[in-house]
Amino acid sequence: MRTIDFSPLYRSFIGSDHLASQLDKAGRTAKQNSFPPYNVEVLDEQKYRISMAVAGFNRDALSIEVKENTLTVEGTLADNQSERKFMHKGISERSFARKFELGDHVNVVGADLKDGILHIDLERIVPESEKPQKITID
Repeated sequence: MRTIDFSPLYRSFIGSDHLASQLDKAGRTAKQNSFPPYNVEVLDEQKYRISMAVAGFNRDALSIEVKENTLTVEGTLADNQSERKFMHKGISERSFARKFELGDHVNVVGADLKDGILHIDLERIVPESEKPQKITID
């Protein structure tokens, strides 16, 4: 019997934790390798943080864009990498594009690059018009 790995969906659906958890439970298999490595942290019920290890990238080489509930993080390295000679090369230096599907009303509220880790803060902000309303019985 062939199993389906839903773990990429779990890592990519930020703000839709219940759905992602159910898919992950239904088809948990071996963890897939991805570059760059990242964490998705739940700070509280409405706040999340993505932390990506981006060694070798500075602020100018990184871009963060949100379009239609898709968060895209890209890193682009200059072409002068071929001039360097290595005795051992253990740090992966390559351009990347990583996409995350954001849940409804999940917004990027900030980003910070410190010590080779890119932190992207997210928050679910539900408009008052869409929050549950208590109806008084007369």
